[in-house]
Amino acid sequence: MLSPELGHYALALACILAVAQGILPLIGAQRRDRRVMMLAPGLAVGQLLALLTAFLCLVNAAVTDDFSVQNIAANSAVTKPLLYKITGVWGNHEGSILLWALILGICGAAVAAFGRNLPSALRARVIAVLGAVAAGFELFCLTTSDPFARVWPAPMDGQGMNPLLQDPGLAFHPPILYTGYVGFAVPFAFAIAALIEGRVDAAWGRWVRPWAVAAWCFLTCGIALGSWWSYYVLGWGGVLVLGPG
Repeated sequence: MLSPELGHYALALACILAVAQGILPLIGAQRRDRRVMMLAPGLAVGQLLALLTAFLCLVNAAVTDDFSVQNIAANSAVTKPLLYKITGVWGNHEGSILLWALILGICGAAVAAFGRNLPSALRARVIAVLGAVAAGFELFCLTTSDPFARVWPAPMDGQGMNPLLQDPGLAFHPPILYTGYVGFAVPFAFAIAALIEGRVDAAWGRWVRPWAVAAWCFLTCGIALGSWWSYYVLGWGGVLVLGPG
């Protein structure tokens, strides 16, 4: 069952896996121990699965109107359409941090899956740097921005969502924008790994270019969608029109 407690424990497990991902592959690369370096892809995929479980638990709480979860009580309501119940998951601070961590986990798993042509040591270091970055965000999420915090007694209904956020643009703009922002963590990880190895050459440029271009494309699309949403909802450059409520 996708309970909030399961989501909390899955997020904690993801943080533990991220810490291991940020340490063990670096040790393996330093010692040229292939067995330890080969732990990196498994840890990255395991972290992604744990984060996906946590995110689905939060979505399930929103869809089922579990107002015992403080995040849901503050950002949803029984009468909200299903679309806005789902998009409301990342329409707040705690949920958006969890989405950010999930996308970062996807980036680590993507390097593990599509970086098989990389030298073993470089691949291990890149995945390790991504794990270290992810561990920081997940620890922040657990300690100061817990999306699964309970409230007691649970209210019969939630406070609802900011009317400005009740728009289809919220369903697409934040995830795409976050994918662009977080996607640049991959070139960053390549840069740190290259500095550790003391090797920045043409081959490194060929390896990092597709990741940088992909992140740039997502970021461009996210900013464009955000500009469009801001124009017709907030009235930036146009006329601001607010409906009832």
